[in-house]
Amino acid sequence: MEITAKTAQQLRLTEEEFELIKQKLGRTPNFNELCAFSGMWSEHCSYKNSIKWLKTLPREGGRMLVKAGEENAGLMDIGDGLGVVFKIESHNHPSAIEPFQGAATGVGGIHRDIFTMGARPIASLNSLRFGKLEEDKTQHLLSGVVHGIGHYGNCFGVPTVGGEIYFDESYHTNPLVNAMSVGIVKNGETVSATALGKGNPVMFVGSATGKDGIGGASFASADITAESAQDLPAVQVGDPFQEKKLLEACLEVIQTGAVVGMQDMGAAGIICSTAEMSAKGGVGMRIDLDKVPTRQSEMKTWELLLSESQERMLLVAEKGREEEVKRVFEKWDLPCSVIGEVTEDGMLDFYMNGELDASLPANELVLGGGAPQYDREYREPKYLAEIAKFKPESVAVPEDLKAIAEKIIALPSIASKRWIYTQYDSMVGTVNTSTNTPTDAAVVAVKGTTKGLAVTTDCNSRYVFADPYKGTMIAVSEAARNIVCSGGLPLGVTNCLNFGNPYDPEVYYQFVNAIKGMGEACRRFDTPVTGGNVSFYNQNPDGPVNPTPTIGMVGLLEDIREKMTLDFKEEGDIIYVLGNITDDINSSEYLHRVQGVKYSPAPHFELEEEYALQQQLASLIKSKLVRSVHDVSEGGVYVTLCESGFNRELGFSVSTKGGIRKDAFLYGEGQSRAIVTVALANVQAFEAALNIPFEKIGVVSSGEIAVDGDFWGTIDWWKDTYDTAIENYLAKEDAGSALTAI
Repeated sequence: MEITAKTAQQLRLTEEEFELIKQKLGRTPNFNELCAFSGMWSEHCSYKNSIKWLKTLPREGGRMLVKAGEENAGLMDIGDGLGVVFKIESHNHPSAIEPFQGAATGVGGIHRDIFTMGARPIASLNSLRFGKLEEDKTQHLLSGVVHGIGHYGNCFGVPTVGGEIYFDESYHTNPLVNAMSVGIVKNGETVSATALGKGNPVMFVGSATGKDGIGGASFASADITAESAQDLPAVQVGDPFQEKKLLEACLEVIQTGAVVGMQDMGAAGIICSTAEMSAKGGVGMRIDLDKVPTRQSEMKTWELLLSESQERMLLVAEKGREEEVKRVFEKWDLPCSVIGEVTEDGMLDFYMNGELDASLPANELVLGGGAPQYDREYREPKYLAEIAKFKPESVAVPEDLKAIAEKIIALPSIASKRWIYTQYDSMVGTVNTSTNTPTDAAVVAVKGTTKGLAVTTDCNSRYVFADPYKGTMIAVSEAARNIVCSGGLPLGVTNCLNFGNPYDPEVYYQFVNAIKGMGEACRRFDTPVTGGNVSFYNQNPDGPVNPTPTIGMVGLLEDIREKMTLDFKEEGDIIYVLGNITDDINSSEYLHRVQGVKYSPAPHFELEEEYALQQQLASLIKSKLVRSVHDVSEGGVYVTLCESGFNRELGFSVSTKGGIRKDAFLYGEGQSRAIVTVALANVQAFEAALNIPFEKIGVVSSGEIAVDGDFWGTIDWWKDTYDTAIENYLAKEDAGSALTAI
């Protein structure tokens, strides 16, 4: 078979990249070798269109124990000889084609990144985006994704403790499914994804290899089209029970001391794990692919190299201790085979039945080695001119503000996600302490200590669409604010950067400015970026999805008993808004969904205001001057008040502020604000402690709701509307039937 530039293009490599490959090899690659480059030089593996900007993010400092990019996931010190390991990744394209398996294997893959480092996963989160909930396609995708996440997480035995979900027409064709895992490891017991030691055995452990997932990395680096369903083999198939055994076996084998290095076979499969481990250790490998356990006969070399079958690890052990390693995996009824050995020449030599089928320099395949790095053109999107034209005065303040509130509380992006989270086991492992005591960030216990972790995922993509720089600063700030409101200290960030086609200069403008905004906010909060994932090519026929740089953040509570909850505690407590109340309706759910205004600027935000608010909140919580804390976000002050009242069915009587539009006061989403309640006896001390703007707006009631003296009903009616909104949308398609059909 003649290998030409056309062959390369069919494998999603450019003609220029094909020439570069020939230059690096000093010859024309054979088909197996070209397939290897296709996987490793895909955007998904090489970050070729993003790495130069990613390097500008703060990647050191704080409590980091390893630099970003050094390992499969970030690692930060939490004291008591323990570290927290965390990472978020996308599984967008597979979930668009096969939502159940796409989402399930996304969960499985991110957990493997955690336990391959020697950490035990203790919490799972997700960030999801779908089209309009009224549409049958959205309901099908939602049902499949939620069922997939719940199935894998529940069976694997790690609680799903938090997340977020938004509905917007930009995600109609291309939903976003981002999965995050958090684990705990003892300092000094981590394992590196590194190959070392000439002659050390290279071992394959876990599930047998099949043809599912072949080409998944390059599939994730292309636009979704009407024909993408034909790429179904690129969607992997997961087995959570097998992964549970793999978790326990890997953690046990690490304790033997026989493991030199270990890496998950994730995107691009065997070629990725062999290349990255070898390049990191400055070594090579000889691999006999015919020794790889398979579940389908007569698999070809390129299929074995690129298969993304799930629940597999590549392990380098100390020579002479192979049987010790095998015994552990045999105990857990898992395949374990020696498939090769470490060499010193930096080459990856892949043999099939004694014949050399591919010979590749490991370092030329990987990020930071020979993989190309591009500077893409970018220019300001044309739609930003439309955004700049918006004038708030063009929207009249509605006379019936209560009717507006009734619409907002039932919007799918605001309403309760009960239909979703009840399908997740949030208590398995008994680490989640937030289920019955609502907090802005999920709070999980660190067993054997008094510590807790506050974990969250955040991004309002409408803000990022309106202003990529400011919108991404808001995403980082809201994540930190949620952690602070829960009583925690923000530690670090992992990100999942979901954008359209990077070859579109307007899309790349969004990406570049999002990175700039993220970097500035992370530096201010001293939350270095520990790692993450870039997902380009998230497109619809009409254009890219909204830019969605999802922020996963972890914070620390030294004493979990000091966590702060968001619910009102008692009738008669005084309600305050902390932070600047602005005459701002920009990019709010109210403006977009109720008033139908698509183009408006990002809401009010100043980084120093945000920092001052968080410092103030931390001080108030520590001094026990506040009884509840809930940040103001989507839906504005009114939704925040309702959510604070739901848990104990307590209402509120509040007054809007003079000089501010009433719709802006109630439904505006100006940033850097929080609702707090204070016991009457502590009001004087509370106000004396404040050094930021604040407004006393009302009092907690026994259940009635009044706004500016007008009776707006009782909290139980609002709670029922909030809780059942998504279920009512789905009522036309029986949820049980939808799940049964998957």
